[in-house]
Formats: sequence, structure tokens, C-alpha cells
Amino acid sequence: MEGLQVDLPYPDLAGIGEDLCSARIISPAYADRGSEMTAILQYVFQAIVLQKQGLEEYAKTLERIAITEMHHLEILGSLLYQLGVLPVFSSCPPRKFDFYSTSAVSYACDVHKMILDDILGETQAIYTYEEMIRKLKNEKVAAIIERIVLDEKLHLETLKNILRELNKKE
Repeated sequence: MEGLQVDLPYPDLAGIGEDLCSARIISPAYADRGSEMTAILQYVFQAIVLQKQGLEEYAKTLERIAITEMHHLEILGSLLYQLGVLPVFSSCPPRKFDFYSTSAVSYACDVHKMILDDILGETQAIYTYEEMIRKLKNEKVAAIIERIVLDEKLHLETLKNILRELNKKE
């Protein structure tokens, strides 16, 4: 299964060297409360629940979003490593404490609540990434984050479309 992403390549990580300032700026997107890790776990949980509820089309869409978020996680982890930080799953790598917690994952089982939580998560992710872009001085790192934002905007629009469909069925 393919991810749900914009049909544009991601910028190459080649030529990016140690930059601890950039690493600190982007690290929350990796494995903090509003991170790619949280998005992945939430979408996988929701896809399982929706599939078991017979809402397979929505489940597949959320799986496709999760796959893209996994790709973002891999990109961010690789980027952190190149920036000089071991990409441990903590709130601020390379610290080996404040480890990632699943407490931020929404475990709602109502499809409307799930999609509303996802819309909120994508909206917050876009805002957070755009704040990162404003703070970053490293243009190569900023270009990678800008490309990720394009996917997040596609996810947001897709989720809004699902919510519209659900509201029409009521």
C-alpha cells in the first residue's frame, strides 16, 4: 500500500552536516507529544478500529496517511542523525530520558471524534512545522520541512473531506 503524499520528491539530505541548533528546532516533530510518532500510532489504531467497524474505505485512507507519516519519521530521524544528534525517541534527542509516551494518542472509537482529532493534529502539525521553518537558518533543513508540510496539508484536506462525507450521512 502506498502512502498518501504529494507527488513531489523530498529534498536530498546530502550535504547536511552537524547543526545542533537546527536539530533542537526540529526534534519535537520527531517524537514529542504532537510528533510524527504520535500521528503514526493514532492513525494505525484508528485504521484497525474503523476496519473492525466496517468502515474499510476510511480505514485504508488512514493507513495511507500513517505510511506517509512513517516516511516523515524516517526522514526526520535521518536528518537528526546528520545534524549530529542520535535520534532516540525522547522529547529532545539525544537525551536518553523523557522518553516518548503514547499518552498523547487519541483512543477515541467514534469515527467523527477520530476525524476531528486527526484534523486538529494535522492543523497543529502544520502550524508547528511552519514555526520551525521561520526559526531555521539552515536552508537545506528548512526545504525538507517545507516538503513535509505539503503532505500534512494534503492529509488535512483529505480528513476534512471525510468529515464532510460523514456529516452528509447523518
